[in-house]
Amino acid sequence: MANLKKAYKTIVDDNFPSEMTITLGDQKLVYRKRTWQIEEDGDVVDRGLRYGENPGQESALYELVNGNLLLGDCQFIAPGKGLVSALDEEMMLQFGKHPGKINLTDIDAALNIIKYLMDEPAAAVMKHNNPSGAAKGANTADAIEKAFMTDRLAAMGGCVAVNRPIDKAAAEFVAANYVEVVVAPSYEEGAIDILKDRKNLRIVQIPRMDALADYRAARFLDFKSLIDGGIIVQSSMVSKIISPSDFIAAEVKSKKADPVVCERTPTDAEYADLIFGWNVELGVTSNSVLFVKDGVTVAIGTGEQDRVGCAEIAVHKAYTKYADRLCFEKYGMPYNEYKLEVEKGAKSATDLEAIDAETKAAKGGLIGSRMISDGFFPFRDGVDVGIRQGITAVAQPGGSMRDKEVIEACNEADPKVAMVFTGQRAFKH
Repeated sequence: MANLKKAYKTIVDDNFPSEMTITLGDQKLVYRKRTWQIEEDGDVVDRGLRYGENPGQESALYELVNGNLLLGDCQFIAPGKGLVSALDEEMMLQFGKHPGKINLTDIDAALNIIKYLMDEPAAAVMKHNNPSGAAKGANTADAIEKAFMTDRLAAMGGCVAVNRPIDKAAAEFVAANYVEVVVAPSYEEGAIDILKDRKNLRIVQIPRMDALADYRAARFLDFKSLIDGGIIVQSSMVSKIISPSDFIAAEVKSKKADPVVCERTPTDAEYADLIFGWNVELGVTSNSVLFVKDGVTVAIGTGEQDRVGCAEIAVHKAYTKYADRLCFEKYGMPYNEYKLEVEKGAKSATDLEAIDAETKAAKGGLIGSRMISDGFFPFRDGVDVGIRQGITAVAQPGGSMRDKEVIEACNEADPKVAMVFTGQRAFKH
């Protein structure tokens, strides 16, 4: 029988060139392949990525080293700004298992969220390039724990990224959980020693993370390759929402009838959550709907074909993850594992019934949360899903033929729900 585990341990030789040049009209962008000196079977060798998205796929990491692209009036990011693509041996404080493509794209996806959250300690926990949780906190440890506990199960084996130095308290939390990658701008004394107890953990330091806010408006080329060898290229997404004044009042005007206006505007606390949620939303695969409360994601529904289904999945996740967290905190055991013990007769069913009742009463932690959608609601059913769970405010792009019905849903809610438009869609595929 083949050794199936061996495939995941094998570093694939790549045949990509050491340098790559992309010519756009009369402008050229020059990229250099990133490799690292690593120890392999007692020898030090030059190696690139472990493999691509799957074992056996050749893959290479390139850093932009020359060229200043200007298309129309858009100046794209210039060389010398490398984050993930600039990772060298000094920044890889512990290689752990040799990094592959997904490890690095998880880091990049986290930075793409955190760049909007630099005003406070913030963390993003990534899994398959999507956040399983994101949070602001009083300090580094608080932000990491809140982000991790949004979805404790999905966070296992993920990438934890934080925008402030990791101290001992934060390191102890990370080390106590199964994480594959941790990344921060720096590490305080003693933190790395704690993290290195996890021998396979990739410990990454990116000093330039301190300046992540500078990347908020920076445009880069976004490529999508087609199966016929063709390429679609687009400029990257930039958030329009930085402050409450950037939102647009939810209103529908008509020549034949009086305007329909959302009757309640968000409070300051709601605006803060809507800004946080929208900027996390930019890093979530579409279709997506998420719920946030007090600067923490409550649930994230992602990658669905219909918007109401995405909202329903987010609600389902909120309930299941809330119950799992209660069970873990009370009994030190995941909910599903405890349930299996109940089925075997080894644990009391009464305990699970109590957890289920508490979860139902709290509506999975969704009461008082804010709902954010990356695209407009084509029907009111999507926002109705959130209203039934006790949301207080909504942010969505607006522009649907049925915006009037969606606004009416918020006005009819008891208590009324605030809603604002972002004026931009945030699809990510």
